[in-house]
Amino acid sequence: MTSRHLQDHYERMQRQFGWHVDEHFNMAEACARRWASHPGASRRTAIIEHSAQGRGRRYSYAQLQSAADALSHVLVGLGVQRGDRVAIVLPQRFETAVAYMAVMQMGAVAMPLSLLFGPEALSYRLQNSEAVAAIVDDTSVANLLSVRAQCPLLRQVIGLGAAAAQCDVDYGAATARMQARFVALPTPADDPAVLIYTSGTTGPPKGAVIPHRALIGNLTGFVCSQNWFGFDPQNPAPHESQAVFWSPADWAWTGGLMDALLPTLYFGRPIHRGLGGSLQPGIGISVDRATPRHPQLSVPHGLESHDESLSAAPPTFPIQAPRRHERGRGRGRCRVRLLQRSAGCDRQ
Repeated sequence: MTSRHLQDHYERMQRQFGWHVDEHFNMAEACARRWASHPGASRRTAIIEHSAQGRGRRYSYAQLQSAADALSHVLVGLGVQRGDRVAIVLPQRFETAVAYMAVMQMGAVAMPLSLLFGPEALSYRLQNSEAVAAIVDDTSVANLLSVRAQCPLLRQVIGLGAAAAQCDVDYGAATARMQARFVALPTPADDPAVLIYTSGTTGPPKGAVIPHRALIGNLTGFVCSQNWFGFDPQNPAPHESQAVFWSPADWAWTGGLMDALLPTLYFGRPIHRGLGGSLQPGIGISVDRATPRHPQLSVPHGLESHDESLSAAPPTFPIQAPRRHERGRGRGRCRVRLLQRSAGCDRQ
């Protein structure tokens, strides 16, 4: 086939391509509520948490949606309205996923803020975004409260756990009183869902508004980069993925939020709250089968309990996407490859 034929074929495909997004689309609806409405939602795992001591907990899609409904009611009671910005200053934990779902399903805008931000970085973003509420825990409350006086529009600070005593609202107590189902707003697909700031390397940080429809456009890159995420590209017949996702990437960054948490939930799959393991900067990881037992790599406790394919994404540095695990290699076995990025070359 000549290059001219290839070029014509490409141009025709490009002309015919288009995204199919409904007029009304909401990330929270797609990532939580639709799965919570399925039979067996109480048995479908959404978030898996593991502690360093080995004890952990699983949260179902039914629990995720119920908790999001409760928090949405709390936010409405605090005066948060459609289009208002709500800062989420939390590490990877179940309540972080809850906060995103709660804010987005009510038509408000989730604004993730990293735990790495100091007072100056927090103050700038809170002021510039005109955030009206913030959700914090003990890892972030001190920095946020230190700049609250500089943010006159920040009306309410909601605290989790030990941080509650220092905040306006006790997250646990307030959500426990709200058990009714929340009626989500039908948001147009172009409505803003997330406001995330650039790092500010070439000037002041700039707020990037991400609409609800952006999640659809992000799914193709996510699936391809994660070795089809349990789907079979050679078989167009619909089937459900069995993949489980793990990444220590902060859910406050685009990579952790748009390339880990939200796509995983969109496909109705579990995501592990990352504990980081012993991964070092500059090292990628490719895990081809779950139940890893590898003496040279520390994988967070609990991942070895899965027989499904595992996608793993370390933060902020290149990753070798996992390949489909090979059949017949034996239960409990795993191929793990370390990929060292050095001087622009791949060395295995």
